[in-house]
Amino acid sequence: METPKGAWTVAAMLFLYMTINFADKAVVGLVAVPIMLEMGLSPSEYGRLGSAFFVLFPISGILVGFLANRRPTFWIILALSASWAIVQFPMTGAIGFTTLLICRVLLGAGEGPAAAVAIHAIYKWFPDEKRTIPTAILSQGAAIGVIVALPTLNWLVVQYSWHAAFLALGVTGTVWTIAWYFLGREGPIADAPLPEAGADRVGYAHLLLAPTFIGCVLACFGAYWALSLGLTWFTPFIVQGLGYPQSAAGWISALPWIAGAATVMLSGWISQVLVARGVRTGLARGLLGVVPPILGGVLVALMPMVSNPAAKVALLVAGTGLTGPIYVMCAPMISEFTPVAQRGAAIAIFGALYALAGVIAPFATGSAIQQAATPLEGYHTGFLICAAVQIAGAIAGLILIRPAADRARVARHRMALAAARA
Repeated sequence: METPKGAWTVAAMLFLYMTINFADKAVVGLVAVPIMLEMGLSPSEYGRLGSAFFVLFPISGILVGFLANRRPTFWIILALSASWAIVQFPMTGAIGFTTLLICRVLLGAGEGPAAAVAIHAIYKWFPDEKRTIPTAILSQGAAIGVIVALPTLNWLVVQYSWHAAFLALGVTGTVWTIAWYFLGREGPIADAPLPEAGADRVGYAHLLLAPTFIGCVLACFGAYWALSLGLTWFTPFIVQGLGYPQSAAGWISALPWIAGAATVMLSGWISQVLVARGVRTGLARGLLGVVPPILGGVLVALMPMVSNPAAKVALLVAGTGLTGPIYVMCAPMISEFTPVAQRGAAIAIFGALYALAGVIAPFATGSAIQQAATPLEGYHTGFLICAAVQIAGAIAGLILIRPAADRARVARHRMALAAARA
Protein backbone atom coordinates (compact mmCIF):
# COMPACT_ATOMS: atom_id res chain seq x y z
CA MET A 1 0.00 0.00 0.00
CA GLU A 2 1.30 3.46 -0.92
CA THR A 3 2.01 6.03 1.77
CA PRO A 4 -0.44 8.95 1.42
CA LYS A 5 0.81 12.37 0.36
CA GLY A 6 1.54 14.57 3.35
CA ALA A 7 2.35 11.64 5.67
CA TRP A 8 5.93 12.74 6.27
CA THR A 9 4.87 16.33 7.00
CA VAL A 10 2.60 15.08 9.75
CA ALA A 11 5.35 12.71 10.92
CA ALA A 12 7.76 15.65 11.15
CA MET A 13 5.25 17.69 13.16
CA LEU A 14 4.61 14.80 15.53
CA PHE A 15 8.36 14.31 15.87
CA LEU A 16 8.60 17.92 17.10
CA TYR A 17 5.55 17.31 19.31
CA MET A 18 7.39 14.47 21.05
CA THR A 19 10.53 16.61 21.21
CA ILE A 20 8.68 19.25 23.22
CA ASN A 21 6.96 16.55 25.25
CA PHE A 22 10.22 15.13 26.55
CA ALA A 23 11.91 18.48 26.98
CA ASP A 24 9.02 19.33 29.33
CA LYS A 25 9.59 16.07 31.21
CA ALA A 26 13.36 16.47 31.48
CA VAL A 27 13.58 20.07 32.65
CA VAL A 28 12.94 19.31 36.34
CA GLY A 29 15.81 16.84 36.41
CA LEU A 30 18.09 19.39 34.78
CA VAL A 31 17.25 22.12 37.31
CA ALA A 32 17.05 19.73 40.26
CA VAL A 33 20.06 21.08 42.16
CA PRO A 34 19.11 24.78 41.77
CA ILE A 35 15.54 23.99 42.82
CA MET A 36 16.65 21.96 45.84
CA LEU A 37 19.03 24.72 46.92
CA GLU A 38 16.52 27.55 46.42
CA MET A 39 13.60 25.76 48.08
CA GLY A 40 15.60 23.78 50.65
CA LEU A 41 14.25 20.42 49.51
CA SER A 42 15.44 17.10 50.88
CA PRO A 43 16.11 14.18 48.47
CA SER A 44 12.79 12.55 49.37
CA GLU A 45 10.90 15.84 48.77
CA TYR A 46 12.56 16.25 45.40
CA GLY A 47 11.77 12.60 44.65
CA ARG A 48 8.13 13.38 45.43
CA LEU A 49 8.30 16.24 42.93
CA GLY A 50 9.68 13.87 40.31
CA SER A 51 6.92 11.36 40.98
CA ALA A 52 4.21 14.07 40.98
CA PHE A 53 4.47 14.39 37.22
CA PHE A 54 3.28 10.79 36.84
CA VAL A 55 0.37 10.86 39.33
CA LEU A 56 -2.34 11.69 36.76
CA PHE A 57 -0.22 10.58 33.80
CA PRO A 58 -1.71 7.03 33.59
CA ILE A 59 -5.29 8.11 34.32
CA SER A 60 -5.38 10.82 31.66
CA GLY A 61 -3.62 8.46 29.27
CA ILE A 62 -6.43 5.93 29.52
CA LEU A 63 -9.29 8.46 29.42
CA VAL A 64 -7.94 10.33 26.41
CA GLY A 65 -7.03 7.03 24.75
CA PHE A 66 -10.69 6.01 24.76
CA LEU A 67 -11.58 9.47 23.46
CA ALA A 68 -9.10 8.97 20.60
CA ASN A 69 -11.12 5.93 19.46
CA ARG A 70 -14.06 8.23 18.69
CA ARG A 71 -12.69 11.70 18.01
CA PRO A 72 -10.15 13.05 15.49
CA THR A 73 -6.61 12.91 16.81
CA PHE A 74 -5.89 16.32 15.22
CA TRP A 75 -8.03 18.16 17.78
CA ILE A 76 -6.89 16.02 20.71
CA ILE A 77 -3.24 16.73 19.93
CA LEU A 78 -3.99 20.45 19.57
CA ALA A 79 -5.63 20.56 23.02
CA LEU A 80 -2.84 18.55 24.66
CA SER A 81 -0.03 20.71 23.29
CA ALA A 82 -1.83 23.90 24.33
CA SER A 83 -2.15 22.59 27.89
CA TRP A 84 1.59 21.85 28.08
CA ALA A 85 2.44 25.41 27.09
CA ILE A 86 0.01 27.05 29.50
CA VAL A 87 1.18 25.14 32.56
CA GLN A 88 4.83 26.19 32.09
CA PHE A 89 4.24 29.92 32.57
CA PRO A 90 3.52 29.94 36.35
CA MET A 91 7.07 28.63 36.90
CA THR A 92 8.62 31.67 35.24
CA GLY A 93 8.30 33.71 38.43
CA ALA A 94 8.93 33.17 42.13
CA ILE A 95 6.75 30.29 43.33
CA GLY A 96 6.47 27.92 46.27
CA PHE A 97 6.96 24.18 46.32
CA THR A 98 3.21 23.51 46.34
CA THR A 99 2.65 25.53 43.15
CA LEU A 100 5.55 23.77 41.47
CA LEU A 101 4.12 20.41 42.55
CA ILE A 102 0.64 21.26 41.20
CA CYS A 103 2.04 22.48 37.87
CA ARG A 104 3.99 19.24 37.42
CA VAL A 105 0.88 17.17 38.22
CA LEU A 106 -1.14 19.14 35.64
CA LEU A 107 1.64 18.83 33.07
CA GLY A 108 1.67 15.08 33.62
CA ALA A 109 -2.09 14.97 33.07
CA GLY A 110 -1.64 16.77 29.76
CA GLU A 111 1.31 14.67 28.65
CA GLY A 112 0.01 11.27 29.77
CA PRO A 113 -1.85 10.57 26.49
CA ALA A 114 0.79 12.18 24.25
CA ALA A 115 2.71 9.16 22.98
CA ALA A 116 -0.33 6.90 22.51
CA VAL A 117 -2.33 9.54 20.66
CA ALA A 118 0.67 10.39 18.46
CA ILE A 119 1.15 6.72 17.58
CA HIS A 120 -2.56 6.33 16.84
CA ALA A 121 -2.39 9.45 14.67
CA ILE A 122 0.68 8.36 12.72
CA TYR A 123 -0.81 4.91 12.05
CA LYS A 124 -3.56 6.71 10.12
CA TRP A 125 -0.84 7.80 7.68
CA PHE A 126 1.29 4.64 7.30
CA PRO A 127 0.20 1.05 6.51
CA ASP A 128 1.19 -1.73 8.90
CA GLU A 129 4.25 -2.89 6.96
CA LYS A 130 5.70 0.65 7.02
CA ARG A 131 5.05 1.60 10.64
CA THR A 132 8.24 0.64 12.44
CA ILE A 133 10.36 3.50 11.10
CA PRO A 134 7.69 6.20 11.70
CA THR A 135 7.24 4.80 15.22
CA ALA A 136 11.01 4.95 15.72
CA ILE A 137 11.02 8.55 14.46
CA LEU A 138 8.33 9.48 17.00
CA SER A 139 10.36 7.78 19.68
CA GLN A 140 13.40 9.76 18.63
CA GLY A 141 11.46 12.97 19.09
CA ALA A 142 11.78 12.10 22.77
CA ALA A 143 15.52 11.58 22.51
CA ILE A 144 16.15 14.65 20.36
CA GLY A 145 14.00 16.71 22.73
CA VAL A 146 16.39 15.90 25.53
CA ILE A 147 19.59 16.02 23.44
CA VAL A 148 18.80 19.49 22.08
CA ALA A 149 16.91 20.89 25.05
CA LEU A 150 19.20 19.97 27.91
CA PRO A 151 22.31 21.89 26.80
CA THR A 152 20.17 24.81 25.63
CA LEU A 153 18.05 24.98 28.77
CA ASN A 154 21.11 24.45 30.96
CA TRP A 155 22.72 27.50 29.36
CA LEU A 156 19.65 29.51 30.35
CA VAL A 157 19.87 28.13 33.89
CA VAL A 158 23.55 29.00 34.25
CA GLN A 159 23.25 32.43 32.60
CA TYR A 160 19.90 33.49 34.09
CA SER A 161 17.95 31.14 36.39
CA TRP A 162 15.98 27.91 36.37
CA HIS A 163 12.82 29.98 35.80
CA ALA A 164 14.10 30.99 32.34
CA ALA A 165 14.10 27.33 31.28
CA PHE A 166 10.36 27.05 31.92
CA LEU A 167 9.70 30.29 30.05
CA ALA A 168 11.52 28.92 27.00
CA LEU A 169 9.44 25.74 27.09
CA GLY A 170 6.17 27.66 27.40
CA VAL A 171 6.98 29.82 24.38
CA THR A 172 8.13 26.82 22.33
CA GLY A 173 4.96 24.88 23.12
CA THR A 174 2.81 27.83 22.11
CA VAL A 175 4.58 28.19 18.76
CA TRP A 176 4.18 24.47 17.99
CA THR A 177 0.47 24.54 18.84
CA ILE A 178 -0.11 27.36 16.37
CA ALA A 179 1.91 25.55 13.69
CA TRP A 180 -0.05 22.31 14.20
CA TYR A 181 -3.33 24.16 13.75
CA PHE A 182 -2.24 25.16 10.25
CA LEU A 183 -0.15 22.14 9.19
CA GLY A 184 -1.67 19.14 10.97
CA ARG A 185 -4.31 16.91 9.41
CA GLU A 186 -6.19 13.69 10.15
CA GLY A 187 -4.78 10.63 8.37
CA PRO A 188 -6.80 8.86 5.65
CA ILE A 189 -5.84 5.22 6.34
CA ALA A 190 -8.40 2.92 7.95
CA ASP A 191 -6.82 -0.45 8.64
CA ALA A 192 -8.29 -3.51 6.98
CA PRO A 193 -10.04 -5.92 9.36
CA LEU A 194 -7.95 -8.69 10.85
CA PRO A 195 -8.09 -11.87 8.73
CA GLU A 196 -11.25 -13.94 9.13
CA ALA A 197 -12.67 -11.50 11.63
CA GLY A 198 -16.24 -10.37 11.32
CA ALA A 199 -16.82 -8.33 14.47
CA ASP A 200 -15.55 -4.76 14.70
CA ARG A 201 -14.75 -4.92 18.42
CA VAL A 202 -13.87 -7.49 21.06
CA GLY A 203 -13.98 -7.36 24.83
CA TYR A 204 -11.05 -5.46 26.23
CA ALA A 205 -10.23 -8.44 28.46
CA HIS A 206 -9.25 -10.39 25.33
CA LEU A 207 -6.81 -7.62 24.41
CA LEU A 208 -5.44 -6.62 27.80
CA LEU A 209 -4.95 -10.21 29.01
CA ALA A 210 -3.18 -11.26 25.83
CA PRO A 211 0.30 -12.56 26.76
CA THR A 212 1.88 -10.15 24.28
CA PHE A 213 0.11 -7.19 25.88
CA ILE A 214 1.16 -8.27 29.38
CA GLY A 215 4.71 -8.97 28.25
CA CYS A 216 4.96 -5.58 26.60
CA VAL A 217 3.66 -3.83 29.73
CA LEU A 218 6.18 -5.59 31.96
CA ALA A 219 9.11 -5.04 29.60
CA CYS A 220 8.26 -1.37 29.16
CA PHE A 221 7.67 -0.96 32.90
CA GLY A 222 11.30 -1.95 33.47
CA ALA A 223 12.48 0.33 30.68
CA TYR A 224 10.36 3.23 31.95
CA TRP A 225 11.76 2.81 35.45
CA ALA A 226 15.15 3.58 33.94
CA LEU A 227 13.76 6.43 31.85
CA SER A 228 11.96 8.16 34.73
CA LEU A 229 15.03 7.71 36.89
CA GLY A 230 17.13 9.31 34.16
CA LEU A 231 14.70 12.20 33.79
CA THR A 232 14.66 12.88 37.54
CA TRP A 233 17.94 11.77 39.08
CA PHE A 234 20.65 11.50 36.41
CA THR A 235 21.63 15.18 36.52
CA PRO A 236 21.62 15.38 40.36
CA PHE A 237 23.74 12.20 40.36
CA ILE A 238 26.45 13.66 38.16
CA VAL A 239 26.42 16.99 40.05
CA GLN A 240 25.98 15.87 43.67
CA GLY A 241 27.21 12.29 43.45
CA LEU A 242 30.12 12.60 41.01
CA GLY A 243 31.05 16.27 41.49
CA TYR A 244 30.58 17.58 37.95
CA PRO A 245 29.69 21.31 37.74
CA GLN A 246 26.19 22.47 36.71
CA SER A 247 27.71 24.07 33.61
CA ALA A 248 28.66 20.58 32.35
CA ALA A 249 25.36 18.98 33.36
CA GLY A 250 23.54 19.80 30.13
CA TRP A 251 25.72 17.96 27.67
CA ILE A 252 26.53 15.07 30.03
CA SER A 253 22.82 14.54 30.73
CA ALA A 254 22.18 14.38 26.98
CA LEU A 255 24.58 11.46 26.46
CA PRO A 256 22.12 8.65 27.42
CA TRP A 257 19.64 10.05 24.95
CA ILE A 258 22.21 10.16 22.16
CA ALA A 259 23.02 6.51 22.82
CA GLY A 260 19.31 5.70 22.98
CA ALA A 261 18.58 7.47 19.70
CA ALA A 262 21.25 5.48 17.88
CA THR A 263 20.00 2.20 19.38
CA VAL A 264 16.35 2.86 18.58
CA MET A 265 16.91 3.98 15.00
CA LEU A 266 19.19 1.02 14.28
CA SER A 267 16.81 -1.51 15.83
CA GLY A 268 13.80 0.10 14.11
CA TRP A 269 15.49 -0.14 10.73
CA ILE A 270 16.57 -3.75 11.29
CA SER A 271 13.07 -4.68 12.44
CA GLN A 272 11.36 -3.13 9.42
CA VAL A 273 13.78 -4.87 7.04
CA LEU A 274 13.14 -8.22 8.74
CA VAL A 275 9.34 -7.77 8.67
CA ALA A 276 9.52 -6.84 4.96
CA ARG A 277 11.44 -10.07 4.33
CA GLY A 278 8.75 -12.13 6.02
CA VAL A 279 10.44 -12.78 9.38
CA ARG A 280 7.90 -13.43 12.13
CA THR A 281 7.21 -10.33 14.20
CA GLY A 282 7.84 -12.27 17.40
CA LEU A 283 11.48 -12.30 16.32
CA ALA A 284 11.67 -9.14 14.19
CA ARG A 285 9.94 -7.02 16.84
CA GLY A 286 9.71 -9.00 20.09
CA LEU A 287 13.19 -10.44 20.43
CA LEU A 288 14.78 -7.30 19.03
CA GLY A 289 12.91 -5.27 21.64
CA VAL A 290 13.67 -7.22 24.83
CA VAL A 291 17.30 -8.29 24.42
CA PRO A 292 18.81 -4.74 24.53
CA PRO A 293 17.19 -3.83 27.90
CA ILE A 294 18.51 -7.06 29.43
CA LEU A 295 22.03 -6.21 28.30
CA GLY A 296 21.55 -2.61 29.43
CA GLY A 297 20.42 -3.69 32.89
CA VAL A 298 23.61 -5.70 33.31
CA LEU A 299 25.69 -2.60 32.47
CA VAL A 300 23.76 -0.45 34.96
CA ALA A 301 24.31 -3.09 37.65
CA LEU A 302 28.05 -2.89 37.04
CA MET A 303 28.14 0.89 37.58
CA PRO A 304 28.52 0.88 41.40
CA MET A 305 31.48 -1.51 41.06
CA VAL A 306 33.71 1.01 39.27
CA SER A 307 35.25 4.05 40.95
CA ASN A 308 36.15 6.31 38.04
CA PRO A 309 33.41 8.96 37.51
CA ALA A 310 33.77 8.83 33.71
CA ALA A 311 33.42 5.05 33.76
CA LYS A 312 30.28 5.34 35.90
CA VAL A 313 28.77 7.79 33.42
CA ALA A 314 29.73 5.54 30.48
CA LEU A 315 28.03 2.49 32.01
CA LEU A 316 24.86 4.45 32.78
CA VAL A 317 24.82 5.99 29.30
CA ALA A 318 25.16 2.61 27.60
CA GLY A 319 22.89 0.76 30.02
CA THR A 320 19.94 3.14 29.96
CA GLY A 321 20.43 3.88 26.26
CA LEU A 322 19.64 0.24 25.46
CA THR A 323 16.09 0.46 26.86
CA GLY A 324 14.63 2.39 23.91
CA PRO A 325 13.95 -0.40 21.35
CA ILE A 326 11.20 -2.00 23.45
CA TYR A 327 8.92 1.04 23.10
CA VAL A 328 9.30 1.03 19.32
CA MET A 329 8.53 -2.67 19.00
CA CYS A 330 5.58 -3.02 21.38
CA ALA A 331 3.10 -0.57 19.84
CA PRO A 332 3.19 -2.26 16.39
CA MET A 333 2.89 -5.71 18.02
CA ILE A 334 -0.16 -4.68 20.03
CA SER A 335 -1.63 -3.16 16.87
CA GLU A 336 -1.26 -6.53 15.12
CA PHE A 337 -4.11 -8.09 17.12
CA THR A 338 -6.10 -5.03 18.22
CA PRO A 339 -9.13 -3.95 16.12
CA VAL A 340 -8.47 -0.49 14.73
CA ALA A 341 -11.59 0.87 16.45
CA GLN A 342 -9.98 -0.02 19.79
CA ARG A 343 -6.34 0.69 18.97
CA GLY A 344 -6.15 4.18 20.48
CA ALA A 345 -7.50 2.99 23.83
CA ALA A 346 -5.43 -0.20 23.86
CA ILE A 347 -2.17 1.65 23.23
CA ALA A 348 -3.14 4.30 25.78
CA ILE A 349 -3.87 1.67 28.46
CA PHE A 350 -0.57 0.00 27.60
CA GLY A 351 1.25 3.32 28.03
CA ALA A 352 -0.59 4.14 31.25
CA LEU A 353 0.27 0.81 32.86
CA TYR A 354 3.98 0.88 32.16
CA ALA A 355 4.15 4.59 33.09
CA LEU A 356 3.26 3.60 36.67
CA ALA A 357 7.00 3.00 36.99
CA GLY A 358 7.37 6.78 36.83
CA VAL A 359 5.23 7.19 39.96
CA ILE A 360 7.40 4.78 41.94
CA ALA A 361 10.98 5.16 40.70
CA PRO A 362 11.78 8.85 41.47
CA PHE A 363 10.38 8.76 45.01
CA ALA A 364 11.92 5.35 45.79
CA THR A 365 15.32 6.59 44.67
CA GLY A 366 14.97 9.83 46.65
CA SER A 367 14.17 7.81 49.77
CA ALA A 368 17.19 5.58 49.15
CA ILE A 369 19.45 8.63 48.84
CA GLN A 370 18.09 10.24 52.00
CA GLN A 371 18.46 7.07 54.08
CA ALA A 372 21.96 6.19 52.86
CA ALA A 373 25.14 6.97 54.77
CA THR A 374 26.37 9.11 51.85
CA PRO A 375 24.59 10.50 48.76
CA LEU A 376 26.78 8.40 46.46
CA GLU A 377 25.85 5.21 48.30
CA GLY A 378 22.18 6.14 47.97
CA TYR A 379 22.53 6.75 44.25
CA HIS A 380 24.22 3.37 43.87
CA THR A 381 21.31 1.67 45.64
CA GLY A 382 18.80 3.48 43.44
CA PHE A 383 20.51 2.45 40.22
CA LEU A 384 20.94 -1.16 41.37
CA ILE A 385 17.18 -1.34 41.96
CA CYS A 386 16.73 0.15 38.49
CA ALA A 387 18.93 -2.55 36.94
CA ALA A 388 16.97 -5.33 38.66
CA VAL A 389 13.59 -3.97 37.54
CA GLN A 390 14.85 -3.38 34.00
CA ILE A 391 16.21 -6.91 33.62
CA ALA A 392 13.19 -8.60 35.24
CA GLY A 393 10.73 -6.74 33.01
CA ALA A 394 12.62 -7.57 29.85
CA ILE A 395 12.88 -11.27 30.76
CA ALA A 396 9.12 -11.35 31.36
CA GLY A 397 8.66 -9.85 27.90
CA LEU A 398 10.97 -12.45 26.40
CA ILE A 399 8.77 -15.19 27.85
CA LEU A 400 5.33 -13.72 27.11
CA ILE A 401 5.53 -11.80 23.82
CA ARG A 402 3.95 -13.90 21.05
CA PRO A 403 2.11 -11.56 18.64
CA ALA A 404 1.26 -14.17 15.99
CA ALA A 405 -0.45 -16.42 18.54
CA ASP A 406 -2.41 -13.51 19.99
CA ARG A 407 -3.42 -12.33 16.52
CA ALA A 408 -4.83 -15.79 15.73
CA ARG A 409 -6.57 -16.03 19.11
CA VAL A 410 -8.27 -12.62 18.76
CA ALA A 411 -9.26 -13.44 15.17
CA ARG A 412 -10.95 -16.66 16.33
CA HIS A 413 -12.79 -14.76 19.03
CA ARG A 414 -13.99 -12.17 16.51
CA MET A 415 -15.24 -14.93 14.24
CA ALA A 416 -17.17 -16.42 17.14
CA LEU A 417 -18.71 -13.03 17.90
CA ALA A 418 -19.69 -12.56 14.28
CA ALA A 419 -21.25 -16.04 14.14
CA ALA A 420 -23.21 -15.38 17.34
CA ARG A 421 -24.63 -12.18 15.85
CA ALA A 422 -25.58 -13.80 12.55
